[in-house]
Amino acid sequence: MIPFLDLKAQAQTVGSKIDAAIRRAIRHERATSRLEAGAFEERFADYCNVACCRAVSSGTSALHLALLAAGVGPSDEVITVSMNFVAATAAIIRCGATPVFVDVDPVTWTMNPALIEAAITSKTRAILPAHLHGLMADMDSIMSISRRHGLLVIEDAAQAHGASYKSRRSGSIGDFGCFSFYPDKNLGAYGEAGAVVTDHPELARRVSWLLDRTQEDEGNHALARCDHGMDEVQAAVLNVKMDYIEAWTEARRSIAAQYDQALSSLAVARPRPPSHSRHVYHIYALRLRHRDQAIAMLGRAGIGVDVHYPVPVHLQQRYAELGYRVGDLPVSERLASEFLSLPIYPEMLPEQTGIVGSEVKKIAGGEQTFRSGWTFQDGMPRHGLVA
Repeated sequence: MIPFLDLKAQAQTVGSKIDAAIRRAIRHERATSRLEAGAFEERFADYCNVACCRAVSSGTSALHLALLAAGVGPSDEVITVSMNFVAATAAIIRCGATPVFVDVDPVTWTMNPALIEAAITSKTRAILPAHLHGLMADMDSIMSISRRHGLLVIEDAAQAHGASYKSRRSGSIGDFGCFSFYPDKNLGAYGEAGAVVTDHPELARRVSWLLDRTQEDEGNHALARCDHGMDEVQAAVLNVKMDYIEAWTEARRSIAAQYDQALSSLAVARPRPPSHSRHVYHIYALRLRHRDQAIAMLGRAGIGVDVHYPVPVHLQQRYAELGYRVGDLPVSERLASEFLSLPIYPEMLPEQTGIVGSEVKKIAGGEQTFRSGWTFQDGMPRHGLVA
C-alpha cells in the first residue's frame, strides 16, 4: 500500500522532539504563558518576511480575524474563488458579508485577475485569493486592481507555507496572509492551529485587539472574547517542525518533479507553475477526464488518492442561497469534475513515487475522450462523464 498521506512517517523523524516540547509546554503553567506561541510568532513572521504574526486557533479563525480587522461586515462583499476549501466562504459569511465568486485561470487554477474588476461593486470591501495546492495566485495583478479600487487583499495561504511569487513569500504581499496548520498541511500541528501575518502595523494592531480578552470596552467585548488564540501545545509542536519546513518542502518539490517526468510524454493537465513562482505542492493534482475510473484502478493497485475539491463551493447545497447555478464558473466546475490528487509527502521513497507515476501513466495513456458536465439530482450537484 502507498497511502495518500503518511503522518506516522513524519512522527518517526520528529516524534521524540515533539514529545519533549509538549512536556515543556504543559509544565509550570506554561500552557497559559504564551511562551511557545510567542516564540512561534517570531519565527513564522521571520519565515514569511513580515513584521507581525499572530498565532491563532485554526486557519478558519485566521481568515475570520483578518476579515474583521479589514472592517468587513454586514452588507459588504468580498471577492473570492469557489475552487477552494469552504473555510474562506464560511469566514466571509460569518462576518455577515457576502462572498462574490470569480472563476479561476485554467492553467494555474488560481483566481483569474481578468475577471475581478467586473465583479467589483460599491459594496466590495476586499479581495480574497487562494493559493491553491501550494501555488500562489497572480499577486501583482490582484494587488494592482485592489489599489486602484481602494480594496484590501487577504491571502488565503492555508496550503502555501513557504511558497513564493517573484521571491516574495506567501502571506507577505497582500494586506493579510492567513495560514492553517491542520495536521495534514506542509507545516502541521497536532490539532487545529493557524496564523495571521501582516507587514502593516495598524492592521497588526487590529488583529491583536481582537485577540485581547482583557479589553474593557464592553461594547466590543463579545468580539474580543472569540478565544481564537493558539494553545501552547500546538505552538510547541510547530516550533519543533519549523526546523524541518524547508527540507520537507524541497522533498515535496522533488517528488513533484518525479511525477512531472513520469507524465511528461502524456497530454495530461498537471501543475505548471510560472518560472517566477515556487510551488510547494501541498497537493499534487492532475486532471483526468475519467477520474472516477482512475480512482478505482489506482485503489486496486494499492495507491491512495484523494480529490481536492469534488464540488466547487458555489454548487454546494449549503450555499445555495448565494444564487449560483451550474455554468456560472465553468473552469472551476470542470476542474472539480477532473481533479485527482496523488500521494505526496516528504517521506515518500523514490520507488513509491515511481510506482504511482507508472500506474497513472498506464491509466492516462489509455484515456478515451470524455465530456464532463454538471447536473442536479435530488437537489445536489453531480458531475457525469459520457464517452
